[in-house]
Amino acid sequence: MGRLEAVPVSTLQASRIDDVPAVRIGAGCMRRDLSSDGSVRVWVVDMEPGSIWPYVDDHDTGEYYYVIEGEVIEGSKRYGAGTYVRFLPGTSHRPRTDTGVRLFGFNLDPAAMSAAREATSRTHRFNYSQG
Repeated sequence: MGRLEAVPVSTLQASRIDDVPAVRIGAGCMRRDLSSDGSVRVWVVDMEPGSIWPYVDDHDTGEYYYVIEGEVIEGSKRYGAGTYVRFLPGTSHRPRTDTGVRLFGFNLDPAAMSAAREATSRTHRFNYSQG
């Protein structure tokens, strides 16, 4: 069996979710933005029983979340704890809950995606060996 190496403390970040400051999005809806590399938005959303997201949430790059506890309602579908939900790019939704819910999710930052597409396009445009 190989020797386990310790992870250098300087390369590790850890946060207790409930210690991360929450931003009030609307009545009964709070979001905690977690640290990331900037190209991905990582967050935890808490919604109180009977709450609805205050606006339709549009996703140019898609959105992904995992139901940690409670139940979220998307349209006429209910998703309980342990469910992974994925919205494809170009979709929108307006979650609500009867019981309360905690979600862990992420989505790609549209600005970072535009910059990456532009860089890829620029690289391909000037790489004559690929045609």
